[in-house]
Amino acid sequence: MKKMYKAMLLVLCAALLVAGSVLGTLAYLKDSKTITNTMSVGSVTITMDETDVDVYGVKDGETRVAANEYKLIPGHTYVKDPVIHVTAGSEACYVFVKVENQIAAIEDSNNSIAKQLGAYGWVQLEAGSTVWYKATAIDARNSTADIDVAVFTSFTIAGTADISTYTGKTIKITGYAIQADGFADAQAAWAASGFGV
Repeated sequence: MKKMYKAMLLVLCAALLVAGSVLGTLAYLKDSKTITNTMSVGSVTITMDETDVDVYGVKDGETRVAANEYKLIPGHTYVKDPVIHVTAGSEACYVFVKVENQIAAIEDSNNSIAKQLGAYGWVQLEAGSTVWYKATAIDARNSTADIDVAVFTSFTIAGTADISTYTGKTIKITGYAIQADGFADAQAAWAASGFGV
């Protein structure tokens, strides 16, 4: 019986040794993985300018400026070509332009600013609104250069226009850009923007 007891004790010790080795080995088999996400903030940036012209609306070199002055003459056509530049790297955005035209009543209907806006693919936000938009978002995320969006190119004063009361009147163009992500369309983006009309 002592021999059997010794044999069982030996088998039990061997089993404990194997179990200890396995469990000891398992304690060293480990793994760990980490994912770190770093956040940045996107942006939408635009600039706007037009060709530098003299008072008769004639191009005056290659310079682009933020304002021009015009001397009105019935029947005369003036270069006025505002361009909105969506800055390279900007998030996809809807582009809008507000046109406050105090000389609309004396423009030649064949070359009016409103007619040109339509010809350049701008859509009026609603009937009678001074705000126009591009229905397709402009995506400059992967662009290495600014994306240019022409507004219109010129205006003509009607040949029969009485210009006597138009001194000091202005054409004011304001460009806007609103992120496209999160909005069904340009109208929804404008409604949420807080820019108003």
